[in-house]
Amino acid sequence: MSSMAGKVAVVTGASRGIGKGIALALGERGCTVYVTGRTTGSGERTIDTTARLVTEAGGEGRAIRCDHGNDDDIAALFARIGKEAGHIDYLVNNVYKIPDPPAWGGGFWDHPIQIWDDQVGIGLRAHYVASWHAAKWLFESGPGAAILNVSSPGGQSYHFSCSYGAGKAGLDRLTADMAIELKPKGVAAVVLYPGSVSTEFIQDAAKLRDMDLSKSQTPLFVGRAAAALLGASNLMSRSGTIQWVEDLAEEFDLVDEHGKRPPRYAQRVR
Repeated sequence: MSSMAGKVAVVTGASRGIGKGIALALGERGCTVYVTGRTTGSGERTIDTTARLVTEAGGEGRAIRCDHGNDDDIAALFARIGKEAGHIDYLVNNVYKIPDPPAWGGGFWDHPIQIWDDQVGIGLRAHYVASWHAAKWLFESGPGAAILNVSSPGGQSYHFSCSYGAGKAGLDRLTADMAIELKPKGVAAVVLYPGSVSTEFIQDAAKLRDMDLSKSQTPLFVGRAAAALLGASNLMSRSGTIQWVEDLAEEFDLVDEHGKRPPRYAQRVR
């Protein structure tokens, strides 16, 4: 894989899970990676730890605390990055708020209305707000810059709850339309579809539910697919499309940190 040294990336919601995996993979390629989230400190699941691991992987990690449910926090985040870096090459919109308790099963009438704000507010609106503030810094980078929105097969078929699906389908549509508006600027907008991913949240749930995660993608595997996509020479031609992690893994011959390539996602919609 080619080096991304000198590139500046922003990965939202990177204290854990897929965001952390993408940040580390970009670090492996030499990027300067700004990682955001609400959890700070030296613990395992914090933006400070992710930033340190990005640096150890070969990039430069920089942690900035940001509550992506707060527009002022998002504005301050990008003002700071713009001042420090002067441009952004890649914005990875990944941040997501898992409802507490999680909305697994039952009908929408069984869930508190706040579920909508958790899943659509943070998982869709916050991506729009981040993209709005990042746009001028992406334009400073010029052709080759990109917005990568981390979505889910839940945008095409039922997963977890109807509010979850609405948020993911909305993100897919948002990305397709962003691509149209960004095209004259030479900036791409692409959706990433992971399969089943063994995030920390899923690992914690697996201990209680006796779930088999042996065929799951790891966050770093997803991250390596994201990094390969962003570094692709034909990235602009993919703008407005949904890119599946499994397809990217085959195209770029990717494996996870265990040297394995998980099987193709069983519930894939074609």
